[in-house]
Amino acid sequence: MGAMSTLYLNRTLIRITGPEARSFLQGVLTQTVDKLAAGAPLYAALLSPQGKVLADMNLWPDTDGLIVEADPAHGDDLFRRLSMYKLRAQAQLERITDQLSVHFSPERFDGAHADPRMPDGALGWRKIAPLGDERSDGADAYETLRLALGVPDLARDAAPEEVFALEALLEELNGVDFKKGCFVGQENVSRMKRRATTRKKFCPITFDGPPPAFGAAISAGAAEIGTVRSGAEGRAIALIRLDRAFEAVDRGDTLTAEGRPVKLAPPDWLIVPEQGAED
Repeated sequence: MGAMSTLYLNRTLIRITGPEARSFLQGVLTQTVDKLAAGAPLYAALLSPQGKVLADMNLWPDTDGLIVEADPAHGDDLFRRLSMYKLRAQAQLERITDQLSVHFSPERFDGAHADPRMPDGALGWRKIAPLGDERSDGADAYETLRLALGVPDLARDAAPEEVFALEALLEELNGVDFKKGCFVGQENVSRMKRRATTRKKFCPITFDGPPPAFGAAISAGAAEIGTVRSGAEGRAIALIRLDRAFEAVDRGDTLTAEGRPVKLAPPDWLIVPEQGAED
């Protein structure tokens, strides 16, 4: 696919340069920054000290450092927090959203790299390129693709500090390196991984007709076990206690949202909790 067929995604871009640009991020983010190579991006997140997601992002190698690509909803806060964590590190942060843009297509195109969250370009292809005058909005194409795959949009599907890293599917989506050293929130992430205590997660649900309202409760009998997040006709992302949902289904209970039946549609890559485990 040629460059003229690509779409534009509205993203915040922050360039970080200087001799300690990567080293200071290495101690802050969930991903091993030194894995950046050959132009390909990495998926990462900034967590609170308690291990909850503040913002997720793609990291791109750059000539003199790296570029952080994030949702505009998180842009200002992310810039502020990274500036705070920089302290005395020899690194400079610069907003470059008015200079470069993110080009996107569901199909591979010249110079593009696969979205790092899914293998083989399943979640589309991206590249950072100079900001052009003629741009087609790719939001709908990307939204259709991610909903079909069951990938949450953490800028829409979760409030800052609402979900822990593993609830946000950072493990499944290649957003955390469990073998790296310390990072902000690392202790809690490691504990949840080691003890397998992640019961609540994002998971797709299916239904007939338009999606239930954002935030609508998902119930199993009289018990509320989750809420609906972003969605489209017939399919949505839910934040749900998967252990309780599976147990309800095994009992023959119908899951409902706004009085309508909904069904779990977990992708085969989703790590599901063991049933019957304690909180």
